[in-house]
Amino acid sequence: MPGVVVVYLGLIAAFLGGVSLLRPLSFLTIRTRRQATVVLALSLVVVVMGASLPAREVRVAMPRTQLDQFAPVYQFSEFHSIRIMAPKEQVYRALTLVTADEIALFRTLTWLRRFGRPGPESILNPPPHLPVLDVAARTSFLVLAEEPDREIVLGTLVAAPRGWRPSGKPTPDGFKALIVTTNTPGFASATMNFRIEDSGPTACTLTTETRVYATDAVTRRRFAGYWRMIYPGSALIRRMWLRAIARRAESGPRQNS
Repeated sequence: MPGVVVVYLGLIAAFLGGVSLLRPLSFLTIRTRRQATVVLALSLVVVVMGASLPAREVRVAMPRTQLDQFAPVYQFSEFHSIRIMAPKEQVYRALTLVTADEIALFRTLTWLRRFGRPGPESILNPPPHLPVLDVAARTSFLVLAEEPDREIVLGTLVAAPRGWRPSGKPTPDGFKALIVTTNTPGFASATMNFRIEDSGPTACTLTTETRVYATDAVTRRRFAGYWRMIYPGSALIRRMWLRAIARRAESGPRQNS
């Protein structure tokens, strides 16, 4: 989070400096275009510094979830949760059926991530009326583990060495080995889960966590800049995703068919 904060403070300051090049914002004590140029330059330095801050490596001491099994070590993560007034089986069904069109701002934020390009079908460009998880599993993600009414885990490679090609069909064991045992530089993997836990007689808590592991320092630095730029949008998508699942689950079984 410190890196994200620094990057976005720098971007905000850079925006104000850019505006002041057109018309100095005297209420911010930027009274000349020369001062605006200095503000813009310093702001860009702050952005680079924020993007370059080291990412601390985290190791799971005692695996507790399926996510812990497949991502026991990581440098980047985000976690979100929501309490839902519905039984676990109803929440899990809603989780597997929710579509992109039910998730507020999903289309807008993924369009921005794609820079407005149409692109192939993927989790960033899902077709309408199809469950988001189905689209993810059919395209770039691999279902690593699934415990109905409890947890589902998906994984994907977000970076690989130039020219690398998988030797065979991707498998959960192969994905786990890549994270746990590989020393090959250039790889970065992302692992995401949704997990449901009881939270009272007629309620449960749904959480989602994403973890990213880079196998070497160079890949980690490169990914850090990307992660810190997309983090606010990514976090917003996750929160809206959980709310969409909650709405579907709480609306009753008839709406989940």
